[in-house]
Amino acid sequence: MLVTLDAPYVDTSAADLSLARDDAERPALHVLDLDLPGAIRLELRLLGASHQVVLRAGDVVLTETVACLPGRPPELPATVLDEAAGYRFAAAVLRPPAAGLRDRVAALRAELADDAFALVGVFPGDADAVTALAVRPEPGGGAVAWRTWHTYPQTNELVLTETVVTLR
Repeated sequence: MLVTLDAPYVDTSAADLSLARDDAERPALHVLDLDLPGAIRLELRLLGASHQVVLRAGDVVLTETVACLPGRPPELPATVLDEAAGYRFAAAVLRPPAAGLRDRVAALRAELADDAFALVGVFPGDADAVTALAVRPEPGGGAVAWRTWHTYPQTNELVLTETVVTLR
């Protein structure tokens, strides 16, 4: 699902992002509610300052926020592995050459625009200022997985994240 957001673009660069787990639900500009097999419910939330995913499965509630978070030092780890919680997170910051960012954003928008398991938010003022989330509805092995993309045209950065939660 492709949506144009009615909010100013807040993020400034990849260096301003933080990861917070089990954070409070933050005000969202747009939410996509998904019911997945196995009584799993996901909320994909576009924030004015990036994204939040809320996972509910039985008595498991997990919240992942990747955003510019006031009062929290910016720190986006390359990896997080919490075996006890069944949580695996990876992030990478890319700086594509020349028109590479524009091409990647165009391809991402085309790929995810009609995907029922994806949410793409375009910020006003720059068609390449995008936050996107996509769920793999059945990754197998009792897991739920999602990917995100955060683009920063002003710094020519693309932040990619991938999360896998194994439910027990």
